[in-house]
Amino acid sequence: MAKAKEADKVSIHFIGKLADGTIIDSTYPDPEHEACHDEDCCHEHGPMELTIGAGEFYIPIETALVGMQVGEKKTLVITPDDAFGDYDPECVFSVKRTELPEEIDPEVGMELEVTNEDDEAFMVTIVEVNDEEVTLDPNHPLAGEELTYEFELLEIL
Repeated sequence: MAKAKEADKVSIHFIGKLADGTIIDSTYPDPEHEACHDEDCCHEHGPMELTIGAGEFYIPIETALVGMQVGEKKTLVITPDDAFGDYDPECVFSVKRTELPEEIDPEVGMELEVTNEDDEAFMVTIVEVNDEEVTLDPNHPLAGEELTYEFELLEIL
């Protein structure tokens, strides 16, 4: 039986979880696997196609696909270095409430797009709100997390 190799286009199913079992990403269509915590994070249901070695998915998964046969399954833990990086508390910053647009009523958990001095846009999450200031966290919500992915090679295209 053929084995997947570097540069092969393949089709896979996967489910990604946090250490506590929370599902963060899945290609499975059944209700058991539709518990993603963030609709922007989850892959559309249905198999994912990727080219091994092209950097289209987590590199450790692409590497692990090499040598797999159709129907074979693997489970892999992805470290923060290979996912969303370490959580950096020094990146968290506060702004005066008056610096926010009037139409924004800040709430903890709200995500905003902000622009720095160089006109570069980036996403932040509001982590604290008081009468004077709003504290913003630019770390990815999954920064510092180990991710466990179970995946199956469905087809070598």
